[in-house]
Amino acid sequence: MASVDADLNITVWRKSSYSNGSGGLCLEVADGLPGVVPVRDSKVTEGPAVVFPATAWAPFIGAVATGELPL
Repeated sequence: MASVDADLNITVWRKSSYSNGSGGLCLEVADGLPGVVPVRDSKVTEGPAVVFPATAWAPFIGAVATGELPL
């Protein structure tokens, strides 16, 4: 996994467009951090974030969008 030097507590998070609208499967993504994409559970905002390399995130989202990976 990638490392991040930014304080994720002050990062601006947005709810993923792939999240479940009924309050279930909800992810938040932090934008604007060079080279990394932090992801966290929107119901546990004080909990940990998983930080992915940006080079891995784009192909992952592409695979989800095309149905190559199930939701």
